[in-house]
Amino acid sequence: MNDKELVAIQAARHVKDDMTVGLGTGSTANYFIKELARRHREEGLRITAASSSVASALQATEQGLPLVALEHLGRIDLYVDGADEVTPRMALLKGRGYDLVREKLLARNSDMFIVLIDKSKLVSRLGEKFPIPAEVMPFAWQMVKASLEGLGASVSLRQNAAKDGWAITSHGSLVLDLEFKQHLDSSELNQLLNNVPGIVEHGVFNDLASAVFVADNGKVEEIWKN
Repeated sequence: MNDKELVAIQAARHVKDDMTVGLGTGSTANYFIKELARRHREEGLRITAASSSVASALQATEQGLPLVALEHLGRIDLYVDGADEVTPRMALLKGRGYDLVREKLLARNSDMFIVLIDKSKLVSRLGEKFPIPAEVMPFAWQMVKASLEGLGASVSLRQNAAKDGWAITSHGSLVLDLEFKQHLDSSELNQLLNNVPGIVEHGVFNDLASAVFVADNGKVEEIWKN
């Protein structure tokens, strides 16, 4: 059993009967979906799932989990997803994928948000290993880019995986990748990006995680918010 599977199984143990559970996206989230489906099938666990992406919805459907659309939900019990970076204060960087709007909706409107990572994702500050993504309205990207450059960021428009066009999010937005010369803390970054018109959503998840489960060589450490 690899570390991703191990941490996902540990998170699935926190799911109780009659919960509405938000499903993250990515390889670790897929292991969580698989274990949740096993518990649903073999243990009779009664849950409803809500997905953060088309990909996680397809995984859940294939595994036989009952799904509910986000538009029918005001709040969920538990959201489980990964992150690209996590600081000692449990601020997260997300968004190497393209579903920031759904992911932040689920994170902000869940009673508990558990983040699954391996030790390599631990950083001292956000933006240490990866650029900070910002989804922008297509017609606004040049103005947003200029605004962010005025605030001290280096800004590039993200290409798609094939490098033959621009990355498009599930909501039809373009993605700007940002690198700041000055070191801002997560709350400053969050506020700065929230204040720029034209940004639909961004990858700074500040003060949203309830717990971070860190996998390292076959062991899982649970770090809970004080």
